[in-house]
Amino acid sequence: MADLFDEVKLGALTLPNRIVMAPLTRNRADRQGVPSPLTATYYAQRASAGLIISEGIQPSAAGQGFFATPGLHTREQIAGWRHVTDEVHTAGGRIYAQLMHAGRISHPALLRGRPGSGADGIPLAPSAIRPTGAAKTYEGPREFVTPRAMTSADLAQTVRDFADAARNAMTAGFDGVELHGGSGMLLHQFLAPSANARTDAHGGSIAGRIRFVAEVTEAVAEAVGADRVGLRVSPHNTFNDIAEPDAEELYPALVDAVAAVGIGYLHVYETLDRTGTRRLRDRWPTTFILNPHAADRRTPASSEEARVVLRQDAGDLISFGRLFISNPDLPRRVRDGLPLTEPDPTTFYGGDAHGYVDYPAHRGQPT
Repeated sequence: MADLFDEVKLGALTLPNRIVMAPLTRNRADRQGVPSPLTATYYAQRASAGLIISEGIQPSAAGQGFFATPGLHTREQIAGWRHVTDEVHTAGGRIYAQLMHAGRISHPALLRGRPGSGADGIPLAPSAIRPTGAAKTYEGPREFVTPRAMTSADLAQTVRDFADAARNAMTAGFDGVELHGGSGMLLHQFLAPSANARTDAHGGSIAGRIRFVAEVTEAVAEAVGADRVGLRVSPHNTFNDIAEPDAEELYPALVDAVAAVGIGYLHVYETLDRTGTRRLRDRWPTTFILNPHAADRRTPASSEEARVVLRQDAGDLISFGRLFISNPDLPRRVRDGLPLTEPDPTTFYGGDAHGYVDYPAHRGQPT
């Protein structure tokens, strides 16, 4: 039976364990989207993970959806990330860049006047359908606006933006890239009929709604090599005003389309029950990363739940989110039965070193 501390292959990488640091938005970049020097410390502290997946990184100025999030589309951003990846590799770690385009959940306050984002700063989306909720801007929460439906030229440019950002990630020293296809971001918006009312080749049927995700995946795989690419999805996740009434049919179709590209992994944020997870797992031919949730479906899974996943063969790698915020040495604590530190939610988004790089590694002995 697989163990959390087995070595495992992922593309050309050999991971020392099956514990993955899930992508976590922390809002510590500057206004030019350059990661802070503290970001290098933060990720290097967590280098004992089998794999680190970075916070969401916008592939273009038009993709920014939150205050103080980083990009991978300028020289300064690439240089900032190079410092991060150098520190992670020096500490013995491996790190993928998550490419995240926010689409309709952005706001003109974040986009207006940014090169490549359009003069009016209106967010791009599959269709001009305004989501409920509010964007997190530098000035505080601002109600979402009605986005602009993407033209054929917008679609083509956005595919190029993802591919260019993936190449920039390689220049910045990342080991690979993950495409964020969940949590109501742009790729997820194309999948969901609540956000995609297009009547062209990128809407309507399931085949139409999965087309853009497949096109982005193909372009990124061609740009950097399929074995260096992963895709994260969150079936049935209603975050950011998403509704997926045909998810049981849509996600198997998406999995089949993306599997044909030959990418390195599928990363599933579990909002289905384990039976639904299993259906996707059984269709997927390469590495399957599961971000599991506990039986109540509301709280993140514990390390014991991760072991259950492995016993059930429901995943090859297990990703943890918030536990990595406050436990930089999480693999050691899990392996040795050391107590876990609970994170302070008031320091999750924005701020300085407090709640970011000041959680210490455990100094005690195994229990």
